[in-house]
Amino acid sequence: MTEDAVDTTSQPEQLPAGAGKNPKFRWFVVHTFSMFEEKAKSALLERVKMNKMEEKFGEIIVPKTSHEMTLKSGKKKKVDRNAFPGYIIVEMEMTEEANHLVRETPKITGFVGNARSPRPISDQEVLRLTSPESIKEQGKQQSATQSFRKGETVKVIDGAFTNFDGVVEAVQAEKMKLRILVSIFGRETPVELDYVQVQQLT
Repeated sequence: MTEDAVDTTSQPEQLPAGAGKNPKFRWFVVHTFSMFEEKAKSALLERVKMNKMEEKFGEIIVPKTSHEMTLKSGKKKKVDRNAFPGYIIVEMEMTEEANHLVRETPKITGFVGNARSPRPISDQEVLRLTSPESIKEQGKQQSATQSFRKGETVKVIDGAFTNFDGVVEAVQAEKMKLRILVSIFGRETPVELDYVQVQQLT
């Protein structure tokens, strides 16, 4: 049996009550018992409804990774797995009452970070956690507008040479690829990278 990752998805669930989105909503990472992420989400949804606090909560996401599995019969089956076991992402207005409700929910152990005053994460961080393929696509779109020139110094931000600086030796604009020279132990080594793997230095 073999399996290959084909894409990454998430399964958000929004509480039914409430017309319009609360402008005070922020995203928070919540720690749960491992393997109980879905039960934790269900329990939190139920407690929110029982306490009539729907206006304080938005989407609740269990990040999922989708894999394609090849069965012995040759048929392919799509299987979802938790991308980050032991964590869910909750959109909510952080009040003392809402904080307490989350922390007292069965299968939930608390917020990541400071329990009393947890740090919210950005929409971009949520996208990175729930849909990394979208982030890559954004990077490609941004890279399409970039231009590099021979002799320019760039910083590698992805791959085996991350955080190394290199000098552009050749540019393949049509393929959005670069060949750069990276200094390793005093020797210049040519490395071929995609535009999205480097950052221009200003």
